[in-house]
Amino acid sequence: MTTDTTIYHEPDPELRRRMIPAGMARVAVFTRTYETTVEDLWYACTNPERLRRWYVPVTGDLRVGGRFEQVNMGSGTILVCDAPRLLKLSLGGGADEIELRLLSGPGDGTTTLELHHATTLDTHEIGGQAYDAIFCMGGGYYPRLLALDLHLRGTLPDDHDSIAFHLDPSIRPTIERSSAAMAALLEADAGA
Repeated sequence: MTTDTTIYHEPDPELRRRMIPAGMARVAVFTRTYETTVEDLWYACTNPERLRRWYVPVTGDLRVGGRFEQVNMGSGTILVCDAPRLLKLSLGGGADEIELRLLSGPGDGTTTLELHHATTLDTHEIGGQAYDAIFCMGGGYYPRLLALDLHLRGTLPDDHDSIAFHLDPSIRPTIERSSAAMAALLEADAGA
């Protein structure tokens, strides 16, 4: 998978804080504008068949109050579904919350996605090694937001594996850039 960086712009992450039911949370915010309508982007983010292509397979009771499963990423509960503008999920027994906000974009035919991932967790384990939970979000979201862009453009390769994307050598540069961006975000936060 190659990325034309003149078309695709990776998000500049932000770090915020807010209370969620589990306590004070750090919130990683990823903002990205896509060349599509609000309705199409909402459908790409909420329809199980489309999610499977660029995110991971999601199954379950997909309505407010319903529980869902994400392959390799655990389960959650749908808290709010205000189509086509706001989706709010609780993950990990309430330790994390995700808000997906869709806004009219800056240009005609564009939509801005704001992904807010709030976590009360300090660390996340990957391959037996502990990492800052916020740091880990970059390696997960950047490649998926890229896959979403390609999906919306109709250029996501047929053999794209949304579960094992991290094993694809062509995606490594995206993961490395996301890791650097998240490390810089955490460093700036520590110095503030």
